[in-house]
Amino acid sequence: MPLTSTRISPDWPCQVKTPGSYDWERSAAKWLRELIPARYASYPALIRHPVLLARHAQLQVQQEVRVARTALQTARAELPVLGLPESVIEHTIKLYAAEVLQLQHIARSVRAVSEALAGRGGVR
Repeated sequence: MPLTSTRISPDWPCQVKTPGSYDWERSAAKWLRELIPARYASYPALIRHPVLLARHAQLQVQQEVRVARTALQTARAELPVLGLPESVIEHTIKLYAAEVLQLQHIARSVRAVSEALAGRGGVR
Protein backbone atom coordinates (compact mmCIF):
# COMPACT_ATOMS: atom_id res chain seq x y z
CA MET A 1 0.00 0.00 0.00
CA PRO A 2 1.70 3.25 -1.08
CA LEU A 3 1.72 6.09 1.38
CA THR A 4 0.63 9.55 0.33
CA SER A 5 1.90 11.22 3.50
CA THR A 6 4.53 10.42 6.07
CA ARG A 7 2.73 12.08 8.98
CA ILE A 8 0.88 9.69 11.27
CA SER A 9 -2.32 10.62 13.07
CA PRO A 10 -1.64 11.69 16.68
CA ASP A 11 -4.05 8.92 17.69
CA TRP A 12 -1.95 6.24 16.00
CA PRO A 13 -0.84 3.68 18.64
CA CYS A 14 2.92 3.43 19.11
CA GLN A 15 2.62 -0.39 19.25
CA VAL A 16 1.48 -0.49 15.61
CA LYS A 17 3.91 0.01 12.74
CA THR A 18 3.25 2.70 10.16
CA PRO A 19 0.72 1.68 7.48
CA GLY A 20 2.51 0.48 4.40
CA SER A 21 5.64 -0.58 6.27
CA TYR A 22 6.73 -4.19 6.43
CA ASP A 23 4.45 -6.30 8.64
CA TRP A 24 2.34 -3.36 9.78
CA GLU A 25 -0.92 -5.33 9.53
CA ARG A 26 0.50 -8.04 11.78
CA SER A 27 1.50 -5.44 14.38
CA ALA A 28 -2.01 -3.95 14.11
CA ALA A 29 -3.66 -7.33 14.62
CA LYS A 30 -1.45 -8.09 17.61
CA TRP A 31 -2.36 -4.77 19.24
CA LEU A 32 -6.06 -5.19 18.48
CA ARG A 33 -6.10 -8.71 19.98
CA GLU A 34 -4.85 -7.25 23.25
CA LEU A 35 -7.97 -5.07 23.43
CA ILE A 36 -10.55 -7.84 23.22
CA PRO A 37 -11.35 -10.74 25.56
CA ALA A 38 -8.99 -13.68 25.07
CA ARG A 39 -11.77 -16.04 23.96
CA TYR A 40 -12.46 -13.83 20.92
CA ALA A 41 -8.80 -13.42 20.01
CA SER A 42 -8.58 -17.08 19.00
CA TYR A 43 -11.62 -17.13 16.69
CA PRO A 44 -10.43 -18.07 13.18
CA ALA A 45 -12.50 -15.38 11.43
CA LEU A 46 -10.93 -12.67 13.59
CA ILE A 47 -7.45 -14.10 13.06
CA ARG A 48 -7.82 -14.27 9.27
CA HIS A 49 -9.50 -10.90 8.80
CA PRO A 50 -7.81 -8.02 10.64
CA VAL A 51 -10.52 -5.59 9.53
CA LEU A 52 -13.10 -7.79 11.29
CA LEU A 53 -10.87 -7.91 14.36
CA ALA A 54 -10.69 -4.10 14.27
CA ARG A 55 -14.48 -3.85 14.10
CA HIS A 56 -14.83 -6.11 17.12
CA ALA A 57 -12.19 -4.12 19.03
CA GLN A 58 -14.10 -0.91 18.26
CA LEU A 59 -17.29 -2.40 19.69
CA GLN A 60 -15.45 -3.73 22.73
CA VAL A 61 -13.84 -0.39 23.54
CA GLN A 62 -17.10 1.51 22.99
CA GLN A 63 -18.77 -0.78 25.52
CA GLU A 64 -15.93 -0.29 28.00
CA VAL A 65 -16.32 3.50 27.66
CA ARG A 66 -20.03 3.16 28.46
CA VAL A 67 -19.29 1.00 31.51
CA ALA A 68 -16.65 3.41 32.85
CA ARG A 69 -18.98 6.39 32.32
CA THR A 70 -21.80 4.61 34.15
CA ALA A 71 -19.46 3.71 37.01
CA LEU A 72 -18.33 7.35 37.21
CA GLN A 73 -21.85 8.78 37.05
CA THR A 74 -23.23 6.46 39.73
CA ALA A 75 -20.26 6.31 42.10
CA ARG A 76 -21.20 9.21 44.35
CA ALA A 77 -24.71 7.83 44.94
CA GLU A 78 -23.96 4.10 45.10
CA LEU A 79 -20.58 3.75 46.79
CA PRO A 80 -21.53 5.26 50.19
CA VAL A 81 -24.19 2.55 50.53
CA LEU A 82 -21.37 0.00 50.45
CA GLY A 83 -19.89 1.57 53.58
CA LEU A 84 -16.79 2.90 51.87
CA PRO A 85 -14.97 5.84 53.43
CA GLU A 86 -15.18 9.18 51.61
CA SER A 87 -11.46 9.04 50.75
CA VAL A 88 -11.94 5.72 48.94
CA ILE A 89 -14.98 7.06 47.09
CA GLU A 90 -13.06 10.15 45.95
CA HIS A 91 -10.12 8.02 44.83
CA THR A 92 -12.49 5.70 42.94
CA ILE A 93 -14.17 8.64 41.19
CA LYS A 94 -10.76 9.92 40.06
CA LEU A 95 -9.87 6.42 38.87
CA TYR A 96 -13.07 6.18 36.80
CA ALA A 97 -12.56 9.66 35.34
CA ALA A 98 -9.01 8.77 34.29
CA GLU A 99 -10.21 5.48 32.82
CA VAL A 100 -12.85 7.23 30.71
CA LEU A 101 -10.16 9.52 29.25
CA GLN A 102 -7.82 6.59 28.59
CA LEU A 103 -10.55 4.55 26.92
CA GLN A 104 -11.55 7.50 24.74
CA HIS A 105 -7.95 7.74 23.57
CA ILE A 106 -7.85 4.00 22.86
CA ALA A 107 -11.13 4.31 20.93
CA ARG A 108 -9.61 6.99 18.69
CA SER A 109 -6.54 4.80 18.16
CA VAL A 110 -8.67 1.79 17.24
CA ARG A 111 -10.61 3.96 14.80
CA ALA A 112 -7.37 5.12 13.13
CA VAL A 113 -6.09 1.54 12.80
CA SER A 114 -9.49 0.33 11.56
CA GLU A 115 -9.56 2.98 8.85
CA ALA A 116 -6.05 2.09 7.74
CA LEU A 117 -6.87 -1.62 7.62
CA ALA A 118 -9.97 -0.87 5.57
CA GLY A 119 -7.88 1.26 3.21
CA ARG A 120 -9.58 4.52 4.20
CA GLY A 121 -6.66 6.32 5.76
CA GLY A 122 -4.96 6.21 9.10
CA VAL A 123 -2.07 8.27 7.80
CA ARG A 124 -2.54 12.01 7.59
